[in-house]
Amino acid sequence: MADDKGTAEKPSYEQARDELAEVVKRLEAGGLTLEESLGLWERGERLAAVCEEWLEGARARLAAALDRPDDGDAAAPF
Repeated sequence: MADDKGTAEKPSYEQARDELAEVVKRLEAGGLTLEESLGLWERGERLAAVCEEWLEGARARLAAALDRPDDGDAAAPF
């Protein structure tokens, strides 16, 4: 995942989703200091934003594919 300076690559959707799930598990387990909890929360917010970017991109690609003119012989994608 990109750090706050944006120097690293954006993780894949699956990587961000899996790390977000781990963040949630750690927060739900409790036993963290306030500072640790806030850091995890902030990390989770960034990961959720990455997931949303991937999902929006997928929606746009799907919409573009569905908007292509039909050639008459091709089967519907779904």
